[in-house]
Parts: sequence; structure tokens; C-alpha cells
Amino acid sequence: MSESSSGVVTSSESLPKSNYSANSDLVVSRSRGAEQSPDSGIASPLPSNRFRFTAWHNLEGHEIRGAQLTSPRVREGPPESELFLRGEENYLIGKRKTEEKGKWESRLQENWENCVELNLSYQDLGDSYQLENFKRILRRLIRVERLQLVDNSLKDLSSIRLPRCKRLNLNKNHLTSIRHLPKIPQIQHLSLAENNIRTLCDLSELGTTPLESLTLKRNPCEFQEDYRSKVFSSLPNLKLLDGIPKLPADCAPLQSTDTSRMCTIL
Repeated sequence: MSESSSGVVTSSESLPKSNYSANSDLVVSRSRGAEQSPDSGIASPLPSNRFRFTAWHNLEGHEIRGAQLTSPRVREGPPESELFLRGEENYLIGKRKTEEKGKWESRLQENWENCVELNLSYQDLGDSYQLENFKRILRRLIRVERLQLVDNSLKDLSSIRLPRCKRLNLNKNHLTSIRHLPKIPQIQHLSLAENNIRTLCDLSELGTTPLESLTLKRNPCEFQEDYRSKVFSSLPNLKLLDGIPKLPADCAPLQSTDTSRMCTIL
């Protein structure tokens, strides 16, 4: 122990234990070739050094809130490939956990798979991205039973399958054929009013379904001769067409081509 002319003790024994411990750790850290800190330019002995690129809310086991951070440091971290090579997996793990949590929360908020009744009418699908995202949602409706898709300018839903759908409303769209409907094996009530369906030849596509009521009002096919007879002939189990029950006249055999061309003038 020695004393300087100013009376200040300079012996290492008089240093506080905490400072001595820190200096000791610093020596050990330097001897191990510690990595340079991007902030101070000197080797960092702190155990928290490996968390320097980790957001505070990704750290587990603390009770810090954002309002308690008075001077948070914002820095741009290195690319993930460099972090992996440097062995700093904590940042990557925290980031992946955040991304997975966000995806899971988003999926829970939508929860389309468990939806039973849904109205997605008047969606104004003017952009191709909107339409693709709309179809992505429809593909997830594996349990929906009642679905409204009115006035969405839909042209083709043949790539969609709605395995449990019993009631489907596709009024005021741009469908041109029955073949453009989604796969609906359990459909019972189908409304296609105010589309652009011109032919009845594809009605047999619905012949294997338990379809009970069908609406084709304000479609070009409505003006075909023997319209009702053709529909009931293709769908023997149908009970209601355009809101009118099946009548005895609807079961009459279709007239031949020559007879149908005759016109009687009284």
C-alpha cells in the first residue's frame, strides 16, 4: 500500500470489490479475444452482449414495459446469415417466435375453418390481388353451410370446394355456366339470379346433389323454350324453381324440335 502526495490511496487492495471484479472480468475477457462492441469500440465483458441485437420485448423473464425505456438505442442489426455464423441465435430465435406468433394470431382472428354461416357480399373486388385473397378465404371454408356471395363480379369459382355448403347465394355475379360454380356436393338451395348463364346443358353437374330449390331468374337461359321442363328434366329431385313449386306441366315430356317450331295464331 502507498499514499500519494495528495493523500489518495492508490493500492489495488483499497478498490471497491465491484470495480475490482469488473476489472478482473475485463482482463479475462480480453485474454479470450472478446469481440469488439459496435458501440464503444472496446471489448465488452457483459453477459448481455449476446443480446445486443435483440428487441427488448423479445427477451423472456423480465417485467420491463415500453414506457419504462427512457433512452432506448435503435440500431440496425447484421443480416441473419452473419448472426448465425457468429453464433448469435438469440436474435434469430426471438424474431422467429414473434413471426410465428403473429401468423398464429392472424389465423385465429380469421378462423375461417370453423365458420358455419358467412356473408361476403358486395366486396368490390376490383384488383386481381383482392380476388386472389378472396378465393384464398373461400378455400378455407371447409365447414360453412350458409354462404352469401352477392354482387362480387365473380366469373369462375370452379377451383373452390365447399364440402358442407347447403345454401349458396351467388346472385348478381358474372357467371356464364354451371361449370363455373364451386364444388358443392351437399347443396340444397342455390340462387344464381342475375348472372349471364345462357345454356341449361350443364345442369346435370348438379344431378348428384340433394338440390331442392334453384333460382335462375334474369339469366338468358330463362327465355329458352320449355325452360322449366328442361330444368326439371335435368334435376328430377328439384322441388322449387325460381320460387315456384314443381307443377304437373313441368313434368310433361319435352316437345320434339319440329313441333316446338310451330306457332298457332288464333
